[in-house]
Parts: sequence; structure tokens; C-alpha cells
Amino acid sequence: MKSGTVLLRKLAVGGIVSLLLLAGCGGGGSSGSPIDQGSDPTITTLSPSGVPAGGQAFQLTVIGPIPGSNFEAGSVVRWNGSDRPTMSNGSVNALVAQISASDVATAGTAAVTVFNPGPGGGISNALTFTITSGGDDPQSIAVDPAGKFAYVMDAGADGSGGYVSMYTINSTTGALSSIGPPISSNGYGVDNGSGLYAGSVAVDPLGKFAYVTNSGDIWDYDDEADGTVAIYAVNASTGALTSTGTIDGNCPGLCLPASLVVDPFGRFAFVADGGGVNVAMYTINSTSGALTSIGTITAGTDPISVAVDPAGKFAYVANWTGYDTEGSVSMYTIDATTGELTPVGTIATGISPTLIAVHPSGEFAYVTNSGSNDVSMYTINATTGALTFIGSIPSGIDPVSVAVDSAGKFAYVTNWTGYDTEGSVSMCTIDATTGELTPIGTIATELAPTAIAIHPSGKFAYVTNSGSNSVSMYSIDSATGVLTLIGTIGT
Repeated sequence: MKSGTVLLRKLAVGGIVSLLLLAGCGGGGSSGSPIDQGSDPTITTLSPSGVPAGGQAFQLTVIGPIPGSNFEAGSVVRWNGSDRPTMSNGSVNALVAQISASDVATAGTAAVTVFNPGPGGGISNALTFTITSGGDDPQSIAVDPAGKFAYVMDAGADGSGGYVSMYTINSTTGALSSIGPPISSNGYGVDNGSGLYAGSVAVDPLGKFAYVTNSGDIWDYDDEADGTVAIYAVNASTGALTSTGTIDGNCPGLCLPASLVVDPFGRFAFVADGGGVNVAMYTINSTSGALTSIGTITAGTDPISVAVDPAGKFAYVANWTGYDTEGSVSMYTIDATTGELTPVGTIATGISPTLIAVHPSGEFAYVTNSGSNDVSMYTINATTGALTFIGSIPSGIDPVSVAVDSAGKFAYVTNWTGYDTEGSVSMCTIDATTGELTPIGTIATELAPTAIAIHPSGKFAYVTNSGSNSVSMYSIDSATGVLTLIGTIGT
């Protein structure tokens, strides 16, 4: 699956559908009828297939082929040869096992099998479960408004279990230091493991709350891929996140939450539905951070990224649309009292747009087009919010993310490039009058970079590398905008 903070939602749809089809429909309960009792069981898929070391207890879904799983009423999942509490999820080809925190306390691997008791029972083939030293497949990064903490959304092994890695930021050097083991991205906690196809992480402008979108829930075996948004409180002293709840996407309103943005005053949140055509709107409780739905509004096809202007007057949604297809940006005004969006219109982008960023002046906007390897530039009408196209500039291969520094002088574009391939960041200066970008060079990242965040001071930049499970840290030359690598840290 091709990674990228804003690409993964649409591109993960096939994976979600496949998982749901394999798992079948219906809730937990007694085991389904065996397909072929008396034969050795067979397993093909683990979900998740890995977790970070030091994490919480979780539920492991073990899936076999249809037909041929040969699961029975007494089938038991084994972890390195030892039985684990096992139940059926209501399907003839899926079992759910409870895995303890002690099972994943240290990095390494575990052999997962299924045992059918006699007479005529047997043991399945073994699949390898990986316990990583940190997060896996980082997709999105957010820095709190005070510049003290950074949060990285890790999609997890094969996208089947999301986590959030937490860091403190050294104000002098910009270096990240891990706060502790990654935590589940869906906020459910001990009993329900992690989210499926976690998408993006955002911090509210007061630095009190963090939000993570999850495009699917591995414990929801209905015929819809209901996504979730997890809500966390931020410890002001340590930066540690504490889950305060999760909201369901209520598909078809919000099936595959892809990108979430909070307005500049912390009043409203908007979520793009990466697999549909909607944008969901929420009010934010200023005390708890809880989200309350105020409805959805139609965008274009595959809305995958959402941004709000610095004054909180306008919202913009990049519509991915499809491979090798020209996309669009949907434009809206924001009701300052209710948070409701009102359409202004749409404007074309390049091919397969992924992310939109608004200049801190509120005068310009930029869109990365992953399919045409360029960045579209727009001016913003201060009265209506309407965008006007002013041109495009080439980037590297497969640009997936763009960020502008807080002074509005420089823009940076991450170029995903390919699986297991070293990517790059394109660096640009910004004309303060016209908003046009001028390339000033590129700098290498590690493998398959996805997202970039700029420190509020404008001194540092951080890039998530999905292929090497790391974050590259850079200093920013205040005069030229050129990045200099200061190190990497694992997620």
C-alpha cells in the first residue's frame, strides 16, 4: 500500500474491504459452523501483524481462508506455543485472541498458530507477529503550538494497527526525545487494541487536546468501514497523551476519516472523508475536547485533506479523485457561531492532489499533486475565500505534503518517491507579494517520506519517513530557508 499522510486513506480502502470480507459480518459470540472438522486449521492473516514493544494488552484477530480455515468450536490461538484466551468473531474463518501486555513487553517476534483439539485435530501453519522497538510506518506529524511537544501517527504493521508516538522538543537544538512507548491511536485502551489505518494527528491551537483519525475499526465486523476519531488530553508538563474518548464516523456520513483540522480558535473541527464525498463538522468542548457532530457537507470525490485559513473564515478541502485524474479543491465559508460550512465553489488542481496548506497571511494556498509531480499555487480572495490559480511549480517524485513556516517566507514539500526509496524535501522561497514559490533546492530524507511539520519558532522542521520508521530533524536557515539535517529518531 502506498503510504502518505493524505494518500493512505483512499489507498487503504482496498485493504479495509479485504479485511472485512475475510472477517465476515456479525459480532462476537459462539463459533460459526466448522467448514471441515477434523482437518488441520490454516491461517493467512494476522490483524494487527505487529505492535510496538511496551504497549497495552490487545485483541489479535487471526484469519484463515474461505473455504479451508477449518476452525472449530474449540479452536485456540497459540502464542509461541502457549494457549491464549480465544473466541470467534462470528465468522467461520476468524478468531480473536487476547494478548497480554507481558507478551509484547520487549521487541522481537512471536509465532502465532491455531490449534484444533482432538479427535482428529491438529495445528496450523505459523505466522510471524513482530514486536517493534517503536512505532511502525509513520504517516503524520504535529507540533503543539508552544513548540514543546511533537506527535507522530504511526499506521502500524501493514496499516492494521495505529499508534501515536510522543516526543519532547529541545527548544535550543530542535532534537526530539521520546516520552515513552507509543499509545493506541483509537483511544479504546486495553481491551480493544489499536485503530485500523490510522490517518492523521492534529493538536488544537491551545495545545490542550490532540486528535487522531482512524479510517477503519478492526473490531467492527459490519458491512461498513466505520472510522473513528480519537480524542486525547495533552499533559501540559510532560506532553503525554491521555485518551478521553472516541467518536464513531457513523458511515455513510464519515466512513474513512482521513484528515482533521481544528480552527484557529479551537471552536470547531473538520474531518475529510477519504473514501467518500463528505466533510464532517464538529464543535469542540473547550473543557474536555469532546467533539459534537453538527453534520456533514458534500465535497468532491475522495476528499483527503482539509485546511482552515488563519482567521478561521474559510475552509479548503483537497479532493484526490483518483489515480492519473485531475482533482479539485472545494472551498467553503465558516459560520463563526455554528461552525457550519457553506460551499463557495471548486477549483481544479493537478493530478491526484494530496494536501493543501494555507499561508499564515491567509492570502495564498498551496496544493501538492502526487500524480503530476508539482505544486499548485493560489491566491485567496479576502472577502469570499475563493481561490484563483496563479500557476504551478515542479517538485520531486510524488509530492504528498506541504508546509509553510510561521513567518510565511518558506515552503517545504515532501516527495514520497517510492517504496523503500530515499525521498526528499523540496525547499522554496515565497514571494510575499504574489505568493509564488521559487525552488531553492532539495535535501534527502530517509525512506518514503510522508509528512512535514514546521516548529512554531520557524527554526526546525520534522519529516516522517514511513519506509524507515523514523523522523528526520532539520534546522532551518532563517535567511535562506535551507534545511540542514541535525539527526533522526525512530518512531
